[in-house]
Amino acid sequence: MTENWQLVLIAWGDKYPVAEINLIAQQVRAQAAIAPRVILLTDRARAGLDADIATTRFPEYWLRPEFCTGGCQAKLAMFEKGVLPEDLPALYIDLDTMVMGDMRAVIDALKTPQSVAILQSAVLPFGRFARWLKRTTKGKRYARGNSSVVAFHPAHCHYIAQEFRRLEGEVGVRNFKPLFADERFISWIAQDHMQAVSSRIAVKFPTEFMWPWRWLAFTLQALPWVAARRAGLRAVTFPGFEVKFAELLALQDGAEVVDRKGRRLIWSRRALGPLKDQIIAYWSKVAR
Repeated sequence: MTENWQLVLIAWGDKYPVAEINLIAQQVRAQAAIAPRVILLTDRARAGLDADIATTRFPEYWLRPEFCTGGCQAKLAMFEKGVLPEDLPALYIDLDTMVMGDMRAVIDALKTPQSVAILQSAVLPFGRFARWLKRTTKGKRYARGNSSVVAFHPAHCHYIAQEFRRLEGEVGVRNFKPLFADERFISWIAQDHMQAVSSRIAVKFPTEFMWPWRWLAFTLQALPWVAARRAGLRAVTFPGFEVKFAELLALQDGAEVVDRKGRRLIWSRRALGPLKDQIIAYWSKVAR
């Protein structure tokens, strides 16, 4: 069937090997009812890239060193006019995401052509109240999300990159909080069109599976409705995950890893359900 959506991947520097880029593209295409066009936004030619992955180069503006650190403002280049084709809706996925199902569902859930969907990451949800709060606080309070998964239509979202460039030039990144990180800025500038990616489709691993208390991790997985939702997940993303996957796969059953926020990963089926075996199968492919 004809492609009717596009998958966007982004890589700069040498953090992610080509094998991981190829793997996520292969997994998304293999599990989609209609395979997407795949585009890699990159800062360099990458030897060994699968032939069905098209590449587009970063505009130099977005490769400034301050945009390629923790704030990841360089990711906003995907909204720049001329970077992505404008004929199809797009789904961006971080390279540290494990894909297990048809991701076209995220795009299908977009409410309007102007909508932007990302993972919900704060207590305040996207919606009417958050939009009202942003207006009444003059932009100081607003709902925010995580940009490990972003669905949007390129033809309707060029203003995101344009407004970042304008504001960064006027006030500088460190003088205006929404400019501190790509996900902050997306949430702020597109607040009127923001929506959350369903937690039945995709979640952040640390938020969903890591807790300060062992009993809570076990209890949540034991709840039938939680276990059922988790079993249907199509993607789990690992933003800021502190453990390398080679180390994770080497853990003994029941081992614990504590991150800098005090959240515990318990490496067992009792805490993770079938996800443990899915992680082993998925990331073992990279090591082959």
